[in-house]
Amino acid sequence: MASASPRRPRVLTGTPAEHGYSFPAEWTRHAGTWISWPRPEGISFPGFYHRSIQDVVRVIRTIAEFEPVHLNVPNDNYIRIVSETLRAGGVPLRRIVFHQIRTNECWTRDHGPAFVQRVRRGRTETAIVDWGFNAWGGKYPPWTDDDAVPTKVAGELGLPVFNADIVMEGGAVDFNGEGTVLTTTSCLLNRNRNPQCSRNEIEGLLKAYYGQRHVVWLGEGIEGDDTDGHVDDLARFVDAGTIVTAIESDPQDANFKVLQQNRKRLARARDAEGRPFEVVELPMPRPVVHEGMRLPATYVNFYFVNGALLVPTFGDRERDGEALRILRRVVTDRKVVGVDCRALIWGLGAIHCLTQQQPG
Repeated sequence: MASASPRRPRVLTGTPAEHGYSFPAEWTRHAGTWISWPRPEGISFPGFYHRSIQDVVRVIRTIAEFEPVHLNVPNDNYIRIVSETLRAGGVPLRRIVFHQIRTNECWTRDHGPAFVQRVRRGRTETAIVDWGFNAWGGKYPPWTDDDAVPTKVAGELGLPVFNADIVMEGGAVDFNGEGTVLTTTSCLLNRNRNPQCSRNEIEGLLKAYYGQRHVVWLGEGIEGDDTDGHVDDLARFVDAGTIVTAIESDPQDANFKVLQQNRKRLARARDAEGRPFEVVELPMPRPVVHEGMRLPATYVNFYFVNGALLVPTFGDRERDGEALRILRRVVTDRKVVGVDCRALIWGLGAIHCLTQQQPG
């Protein structure tokens, strides 16, 4: 099905925190998942578009087993082409909602809407935060269509919007649902994002626009990550008090020192109430290399949906299996499902990068 024509959303003044909104944890109930369909002329999959699309279809098919999927496409012709591709891939089209919203690339985690919620007079109300987007520090112009996505989604859904006039990407932050946001200095303090902001100012903006009370900082990102160190490749909350973090076992690997340093930071980290976290270590897959370039393959780029946790796998039978076993041990309230992302990772992202949840 396709959406109706969008309307101009109501713009709210002040910040979400001032209005009582906050960003929910990813494992809370979803109304659906948003994905921007990749375009052949985009920069994400040069020379490998058709192979990578099969991974995108696989991700969509798996998500659609658990919740509706909202797909951003440029026009009616795309709706026809994508519908045929999804149908051929076994995706039930009754679970897909198309939106005619143009994008430059497919990485909806970073350019998509940030949904915030509050409870007022016994009812849950939802709004959207429209952060600025500059293609990971100005690396991949143009990005004007991506930057416009959140307000267009707000118009599609009839939701109010907050405009945050600084750059922020959804993959740079993770939330425990109880007031703590996890991020990295290498990304959020990078001068290619918000050079006018100090660390304290960035913390204040995270609290104000995501409705949080406390920030936990990690350091550098993994090899091959062109985002300057997104936290969704490094460490993630699986519940309010538990963080899963990637660990490299080979001391000669380029990721060994970086991940050990982040592990030490997590050992010292506390939540908004001053309590330590339980930290669970996940292995890294063996290096995934394409045309001589190390790709940012990591099992931490998982994604919660209603009733399941979707985990990227990379054809590494031993380590894929170990990562899935560990996650099944710590995530016991839903299925843990591996999804092959060997072609998707050629675009330097996996399941979490591709998706953005809309809370129910």
